[in-house]
Amino acid sequence: MFDNTYKNKTVILTGHTGFKGSWLTMWLLKLGANVIGISKDIPTRPSMFKILKIKKNIIHYSTDIRDFKKLQKIIFKHKPDFIFHLAAQSIVSKSYVDPEETVTTNVVGTMNILEALRFYKKNCAAIIITSDKCYENLELKRGYLEKDNLGGKDVYSGSKGAAELIIKSYFNSFFKKNHPVRLAIGRAGNVIGGGDFAKDRIIVDTVNSWNNRRPVDVRSPNSTRPWQHVLEPLSGYLILGAKLIKNNSLSGEPFNFGPDEKQDITVGQLLENLAEIWGWSVVRDALKIVKTKPLFNEAGLLKLNCDKAKEFLKWESNLSFNETLIFISDWYKTFFSKSQNMYDYTLFQISKYEEFGLERKRDWIK
Repeated sequence: MFDNTYKNKTVILTGHTGFKGSWLTMWLLKLGANVIGISKDIPTRPSMFKILKIKKNIIHYSTDIRDFKKLQKIIFKHKPDFIFHLAAQSIVSKSYVDPEETVTTNVVGTMNILEALRFYKKNCAAIIITSDKCYENLELKRGYLEKDNLGGKDVYSGSKGAAELIIKSYFNSFFKKNHPVRLAIGRAGNVIGGGDFAKDRIIVDTVNSWNNRRPVDVRSPNSTRPWQHVLEPLSGYLILGAKLIKNNSLSGEPFNFGPDEKQDITVGQLLENLAEIWGWSVVRDALKIVKTKPLFNEAGLLKLNCDKAKEFLKWESNLSFNETLIFISDWYKTFFSKSQNMYDYTLFQISKYEEFGLERKRDWIK
């Protein structure tokens, strides 16, 4: 798996207590890595990190990435072979309530990672995760390319675009030549999957409503998003790290990780299909279309072009849209029913994803 790159390696993962971070921590543990997690808190209640009791299997630091001295001390103490930087203020609605936290976490926090690595003397691959919302919002039907303009009409998007500029400037100033640390950027968005409990997420609101046999309020049924299961971009981040540590030509490069074009599906269609899988006999009973003025700016169309990842990393998405929804439904139903140990069940879903990769001859399965 991933050419056995992560076995017995030391991996620092920021944002490990979040949704994506918890899944990535679990996969790294399954791959045999020694994981050191850095997060300032447990971001949601309930929390996948706490439900799975991940803390007992890793070295855990409750540290804010905006605290440069503490961050640098951790990195220098544990001497990582890999760093995956996921820590962020990732909720668009929250960026309107607390823009200062959004900007300082996403921009200054990212700078602190880079500043610490500037003085790091050991070979290391650092994968910095930003977002598909770093692009200037033009609603391009062809999908955003890595070379497209960065921008953002809201504070969250602007913070991600600004973080990208900081990464680029640091790379060209300090890491481009003769530095043992190699950098690369991963961009993905609209990640869905079991274990997400964050505020203002469509899947979270939906499963919570349906678990109580109530219809979910749907505000933008015609908006299109590149929906993908959380394991899809994580497989991209992992293969990027595995190739980056061996190939310096990838250093400084950004990569999009998104689903097949067939999975650019409207919110309404997503929820209708999920309702059928969940077990609603009458789909219209599961949804309640609410006509309200949007609380904040959102694109009607958001799409990534992933040709670069396919060409240079041999990466492509692994699940069909229907399989993605089955994974999600099964995880939450298992959680709500309290019928199984969720740590074991999450590992089971990762193994199932790997089995699909083997059947479909994905490059990262090697």
